[in-house]
Amino acid sequence: MKYLHTMIRVSNLDQSLDFFVNTLGFVEQRRHVSEKGRYTLVFVAAPESPDAPVELTYNWDPEVYTGGRNFGHLALEVDNIYDYCAMLQSKGVTINRPPRDGRMAFIKTPDGISIELLNKDGSLEPKEPWTSMPNTGSW
Repeated sequence: MKYLHTMIRVSNLDQSLDFFVNTLGFVEQRRHVSEKGRYTLVFVAAPESPDAPVELTYNWDPEVYTGGRNFGHLALEVDNIYDYCAMLQSKGVTINRPPRDGRMAFIKTPDGISIELLNKDGSLEPKEPWTSMPNTGSW
């Protein structure tokens, strides 16, 4: 068996690409446009994990997607959870579950899909402002 990819549906392709590429640092790998099927698929991946892409599926005909949390979450490993969360905040991203333990945080994509951020090599020493920061919304 070989893992291929994870697919999430997105309601605004430009906004989602901006989030994954410009905010998270993913790289667009390939794109498929289906005039007949009326959809666009864009595969993006973290530079360190090119064999584990996320397929962003954009259906041209408007749909309302609910239950993003029912999907579960994507998980990303970062070199320093505090620095990464601070960078995300500087770009306007809400940290829904701050890294109070120095190891794990959660954010959401523009479509409400949860992303778990895990610190590489275990937990960092707990520190402010993270240790006293409350959760925001759901994650």
